[in-house]
Amino acid sequence: MYQLFHLKAKSGASLQKQIVEQIVAAIAQGHITAETPLPPSRILASQLGVARNTVTLAYQRLKEDGYLLSRERSGYFVNPEFLNQIPVSRPVPEPVENAQTPDWDSRLKISLSEQRNIRKPQDWQHYKYPFIYGQVDHSLFPTNHWRECCRDAVSVGAIRDWANDHVDNDDSVLIDQIHKQILPRRGIWAEPDQILITVGAQHALYMLARLLLSADVTVGIEDPGYVDFRNIASLSGARIRGLPIDENGLILSPDIDECDYLYATPSHQSPTTITMSLQRRYELLERAVSSSFVIIEDDYESEIAFSDNPTPALKSLDCNERVIYVGSLSKTLAPGLRMGYVVGSTRFIAELRQLRRLMIRHPAANNQRSVALFLARGYHDALTRALVGAYRERYAVLKQALNSYMPSATLSESVGGSCVWVQGPAGLNAGLLRKRAAAAGILIEAGDIHFLGAEPPRNYFRLGFSSIPLEKIEPGIRELGRIADQLMNDSAA
Repeated sequence: MYQLFHLKAKSGASLQKQIVEQIVAAIAQGHITAETPLPPSRILASQLGVARNTVTLAYQRLKEDGYLLSRERSGYFVNPEFLNQIPVSRPVPEPVENAQTPDWDSRLKISLSEQRNIRKPQDWQHYKYPFIYGQVDHSLFPTNHWRECCRDAVSVGAIRDWANDHVDNDDSVLIDQIHKQILPRRGIWAEPDQILITVGAQHALYMLARLLLSADVTVGIEDPGYVDFRNIASLSGARIRGLPIDENGLILSPDIDECDYLYATPSHQSPTTITMSLQRRYELLERAVSSSFVIIEDDYESEIAFSDNPTPALKSLDCNERVIYVGSLSKTLAPGLRMGYVVGSTRFIAELRQLRRLMIRHPAANNQRSVALFLARGYHDALTRALVGAYRERYAVLKQALNSYMPSATLSESVGGSCVWVQGPAGLNAGLLRKRAAAAGILIEAGDIHFLGAEPPRNYFRLGFSSIPLEKIEPGIRELGRIADQLMNDSAA
């Protein structure tokens, strides 16, 4: 039995926890029966090279949790009640002769795998120069403050508050913080019943599409624009109309008057980072009223503004309930947390709440409470200030490096956010540049996927700077410039 247990010195778990987990796994897999005593603590401790007390505490914990029973002068045994809860293994049935497996190609109503999606390597942290967008710099995250909030969110009083089924309600503390702290900074004043918590902004966009879009609806999206919303909208069968942008954001062409809905990212246009001018925001709202369309405003990076006086949100200027506002905490807290929210009219949010109930009822209440405490204690404000300072510095270094090592490239000016949009020279193939750069340890994102047309321009790419250390930006761009020059020389030869 001793060979069942092996401790890993470099594991993140304590020795006691490893022993507990391995014993539970051995029981579940049938390696330890009810009649077989577990090794005496002294012998197992010697075999594993740990203190006897470590094994004793592990046994005691397993007993308290109901996995083990102790018999006087006989040691520890598996609790038969636990064994009864383990599913009985069944022999694998013989395949039926000439039986056919389901034809999934004919059964699937849609094929999502055929959609074009942005692909990001899971091992991005192993790249020397990760100019990847949408990831977090763990050195900037206030780990101790977050642990404190998570710990307090599982206090006895807090658990009694959030552990019950909330059905379709959200954590009142989190709603209050968004209502009083987050939204006013964007100039938005909303009542609590006009706010709905979502599992990230993308969950919000999916629900909006499910509730609003159909085959007889036309939705306008920015071109280039946010890939995932384009894919979400396509599932509804809605007519998708690409709308061009310029240095002031979305162009107010006659095409927008033909739209029923319009999806826009006015604060930091995705992917170009362009900010829509204040004048154009007013004009867009006037057109929404005169042409009777509704705007979905995705304010995904609103907190990361380099200016002390950022342009107010489109929603803050709306007097006619023409704007549905989508916000996210992923770009400041952590993308893995998946915490977002929607702001709209009371009537609309009531319907959206019922749709969410059918999907997930509500986002995990313990996570909502942890985020609420993080906001209430001022930790989010401090984190945002730290991120803005770090990103402003990285943006300046990145901009200078691009001017030095890729002078033929054009950079979109940005007033915030965590990435830059680069237009390379006309002959540059950014897709090929991405592949060669990756082979040299540099991660970038080719920009053609963001365009709607069948033949999108190939010379655009995006560089994220949220997760790359400051000191690696300049040498990374220098190497990227060298690869780009070599690529251009190869194509000219």
